[in-house]
Amino acid sequence: MTEADDEGYDMARGTPPAPAAPGQTEERAKSKRIGALAALLPFIWPYRRLMFAAIAALVTTAVISLTLPLAVRRVVDNFDTENAYILDQYFAAALGIAALLAIGTGLRYMLVTRLGERVVADIRKAVFDRVIAMSPAFYEQVMTGEVLSRITTDTTLILSVIGSSVSIALRNLLIFVGGLALMLLTSAKLTGLVLLIVPAVIVPILVLGRRLRVLSRENQDWIAASSGNASETLSAVQTVQAFTHEAASRTQFSDVTELSYDAARRRISTRALMTVIVIFLVFAGIVGVLWIGARDVRAGDMTQGALVQFVIYAVMVAGGVAALSEIWGELQRAAGATERLVELLQTEDTVKDPDTGLDLPEPVTGRIGFEDVSFAYPARPGINALEQVTLEIEPGETVAFVGPSGAGKTTIIQMILRFYDPDSGRITLDGVDLSHLRRDVFRKVVALVPQDPVIFAASARDNIRFGRPDASDAEIEAAANAAAAHEFIEKLPDGYDAYLGERGVMLSGGQKQRIAIARAILRDAPVLLLDEATSALDAESERAVQTAVDTLSKGRTTLIVAHRLATVKKADRIVVLDQGRVVASGPHDKLVAEDGLYARLARLQFTDGIAAE
Repeated sequence: MTEADDEGYDMARGTPPAPAAPGQTEERAKSKRIGALAALLPFIWPYRRLMFAAIAALVTTAVISLTLPLAVRRVVDNFDTENAYILDQYFAAALGIAALLAIGTGLRYMLVTRLGERVVADIRKAVFDRVIAMSPAFYEQVMTGEVLSRITTDTTLILSVIGSSVSIALRNLLIFVGGLALMLLTSAKLTGLVLLIVPAVIVPILVLGRRLRVLSRENQDWIAASSGNASETLSAVQTVQAFTHEAASRTQFSDVTELSYDAARRRISTRALMTVIVIFLVFAGIVGVLWIGARDVRAGDMTQGALVQFVIYAVMVAGGVAALSEIWGELQRAAGATERLVELLQTEDTVKDPDTGLDLPEPVTGRIGFEDVSFAYPARPGINALEQVTLEIEPGETVAFVGPSGAGKTTIIQMILRFYDPDSGRITLDGVDLSHLRRDVFRKVVALVPQDPVIFAASARDNIRFGRPDASDAEIEAAANAAAAHEFIEKLPDGYDAYLGERGVMLSGGQKQRIAIARAILRDAPVLLLDEATSALDAESERAVQTAVDTLSKGRTTLIVAHRLATVKKADRIVVLDQGRVVASGPHDKLVAEDGLYARLARLQFTDGIAAE
């Protein structure tokens, strides 16, 4: 598989997806090497004492392991001795060494496993901290399921390496080096014969290891694709079922999962082949050397104990090589997983906070300015969502934005929240350019009711408190009353403590929207953004919420996006957008009298609505 095969999501070709952020694919393809694991060092270094203690335990157990054959040699060479006390001492020494080995191994396991769990927990937190702050442009390129796969599956691979594989690899490396040196001291002749086998063992490790590295990364990419597909489908399960799309969804998920399995099968086959070749060559060499050694014993050139000692060291060295070949595959997979996590940690956000942000003037009045703002979404660079928009919204003013779908109404809201930066022009809050403010500073003075209300898998009380975590229960209930939500919440099985389910599955669309409105009311911010805030409400609830919004908007800057013009007639000013441009502005009566786009929309809604009745 070539590097180009990593790019794109083409199921027909059976190539894995490339979920990297824009501009990262080429870098990722070039970094397919075991050295990618070096990126874990910043996470390991804060726990260097734990790491050094684990290394000390590891070295100790390796040294103890290497002393065992010496004890065995003494025992074998003294089988014929008439002094039973000496033989007993050798057996006791062997038993003592075994006890120390057991204690050291247990200590090493505890320290290394604890280090692995700690490091992986920090990596997961670092990745989540990074992606939770990324602007929406990032999620236009990377599926949420892909991110979750990296946080879970990829970190699990890294845990297996830090908590096990690296420790085992270092131990076997020490045993390999130490055993080889002691083999040389035991019999230089037999050691020379063993070393002739080494090139034959290294070649398949290098050749097949390179192939294994590519297959490991492909396997991980397909696992992420499978996770992303499942996440997207399950998050919209009601729509899937409503359109009887279950069979097609099953087929799509099955196809991606099978491709993941095929990649895993190729990886497993390659690794198994490498293991077979290495182990056979190693042990075939040992048998040959043992045969020559047996002839030397018969000739009196070496003792039986020395041969046994040499054989044990040879087996330990062979076992070390075999273990290293096994672990090499694990390290390859972990290197690929590390690359994927590093991609997230190093992805540059298109919206950046200034190094030293300005402060908003106190108190915040809520004056908002758009100065010749043009903007196109990153996914649609050739189509301007806003074009040369200039607006001045006064403190305490209620401004409604209307227009056809795709006119740029919701984009106005997103720009005020600085989910995106304008391509040209600037947006100000109380005269300060938003790009000169830290996002967590100015967003504290903004409350939002989105078009699609978000309900978390928590209680009704916690969902409303999301608007202001330090709010009291009385303040939460007051906000719910103002949003016409108190009555239906009280009727829930546990009232305000009722669990609302994932994405609020226990609530109707209108109830979700009233929870979202209560959340915004509780925030009590100087700037209120309502994006189709009453679109899912029945007439009675809409009237109650509209009254609450009218009360809430007094003394604060309120921006309302609406398709239903009846909800914006009382606004201080109505801004009409069309194809990203401001085409008219003024109160309802004035815009109707101008007989432009707004008047046409009003006739369609009011006149047709009356006729339909």
